[in-house]
Amino acid sequence: MNSIFSWGLTLIRSIQELLGPGMLVLMKVITFFGTEIFALAALPLIYWCVDRRKGARLGVVILFSAFLNLWVKMLFTQPRPYDFDPSVGLAREPTPGFPSGHSQTSVTFWGMMLTIVRGPWRIVAFVAIPLLVGFSRLYLGVHFPTDVLGGWLLGGLVLGLFYGFGGKIEALMAKWDLRPRIIAVAIVALGMNLLMRDDTRLSGVFFGSGVGFALASGNLRFDAGGDFAKRGLRYVLGLAGTLILYLGPKALLGDTMASQQALINFLRYSLIGIWVAYGAPWCFIKLKLLSLERSEAGKTAEGAGGN
Repeated sequence: MNSIFSWGLTLIRSIQELLGPGMLVLMKVITFFGTEIFALAALPLIYWCVDRRKGARLGVVILFSAFLNLWVKMLFTQPRPYDFDPSVGLAREPTPGFPSGHSQTSVTFWGMMLTIVRGPWRIVAFVAIPLLVGFSRLYLGVHFPTDVLGGWLLGGLVLGLFYGFGGKIEALMAKWDLRPRIIAVAIVALGMNLLMRDDTRLSGVFFGSGVGFALASGNLRFDAGGDFAKRGLRYVLGLAGTLILYLGPKALLGDTMASQQALINFLRYSLIGIWVAYGAPWCFIKLKLLSLERSEAGKTAEGAGGN
C-alpha cells in the first residue's frame, strides 16, 4: 500500500472517529444528492415540468459525465479504502474507486443547475453540496481523498466543456435536419459501446434520449409550464411508465438470454430514453396535461391583438 493510500486511510479513520456512528444516516442522505439516480430522477422533472430545452441539456451533460466517470474508473481500476481495511467500509460500491462518481455528479449536476434555477442560493448549493457529498464519501469509507478530488476535477472539466462549447454545438445542430441529428447520436452511442463493451446501459439511454430529444425538437416542441397539479401528475405518470419499461423486459426475459445481455440492455435502456424524451410528452399532450409551444409568430400576433 503506497503512502497516498496510507494517508487517505488515516484521514478516513480520523473522520469516522471524530463524528462517530451516529452520523451514518445523515451521511447516507447527503451522499444521495451526488448519485446518478438523483440526477436522472431530476432530469425528467425539469424536462417535463420546468423547461424542455434546459432539461434536454441537463440530460445530455449528465449522461456524458456518467459515462466518462465509469470509463475512467475502468481505465484506472483503483481500489477502495475498505479493500485495505474492511472496518472503514460503512457502505459498499460495485465499481473501482477512482474517480468518485458521486463527487463528479454533484459538481456536474449542481453546476448545470446554475442555468436552470434563479436566486443567490444556487451558488451556495453549487459550492456546498459537492463539498458535503465529497466529505460523506470519506466518512462512509468508500473513497480516498484523491478519488474525491479526481471526481471534482473531472466534473469541473465536463462543466467547462459545456459552458465553453455547448452553445456552439447546440447552434450547429439546430441547423441540421432530423436525419443527421439521429445519425450523430447513433455515432456517439456506437463509440460509447466500443469503449465500454460490457456495460451498454449508459450508451443505450444516451441513444434513446438523444433520438427522443431530436424528435421532440423537430415536431413536439412543448411548453413545460402549467399549474402545480398538472405538473405533478405528469411527473408521476411519466415515472410510472419509466418503471414499467425498466422492470417489464427484465421480468419477461430474466436470464434466459444471458449471452445477448449487452444487446438487451442497450435496447431496454434505449426505450427508457425515448420514453422520457419523446413518448411521455406525447402521452401528456394526448391526455391534455401538456401543451405545444406557441411559435414566435403566434405569440407576436397574440400580443398585437391584445393592444
